[in-house]
Amino acid sequence: MTDVQVIIYTDGSSRGNPGPGGYGLILEWAGRRIFKEFSEGYRKTTNNRMELLAVIVGLEKLKNTGTKVLVVSDSKYVIDSVVKGWVFNWEKKNYAGKKNPDLWMRFLRAYRQHQVSFKWVKGHNNHPMNERCDQLAVAAAQKSRLLVDEYYEKEEQG
Repeated sequence: MTDVQVIIYTDGSSRGNPGPGGYGLILEWAGRRIFKEFSEGYRKTTNNRMELLAVIVGLEKLKNTGTKVLVVSDSKYVIDSVVKGWVFNWEKKNYAGKKNPDLWMRFLRAYRQHQVSFKWVKGHNNHPMNERCDQLAVAAAQKSRLLVDEYYEKEEQG
């Protein structure tokens, strides 16, 4: 995709899987070198949920529909699910037997508002933005006040 307007760098983390977790993301306005950081922590969740939530929140932060976005992530779970078309098949089958349907539905709502492409980066490989997102995610998971991942906790008990 050419003429990317926004780059979203993302990472998710959990201490234990499940366990306390968090996401971190950085929005960069391409060509303007303007950055905004976001993060949040949850008391009990999974790494995959946090990886996906980081992308969702990044897309939801964009105010203008139709924005050309490049998502940079170290999550094969997220990138492969979209790029290889799996999530669209899951949607057709109403996410039967799939994990995280709540987040995938939310992802698709946000994804369809923009022109999104993905770039995978190897995690913990000295990519400055990926490393910063990891720091944000880990710090969020270590906060004393963590949010409740209500869907996950309800599903785990059910």
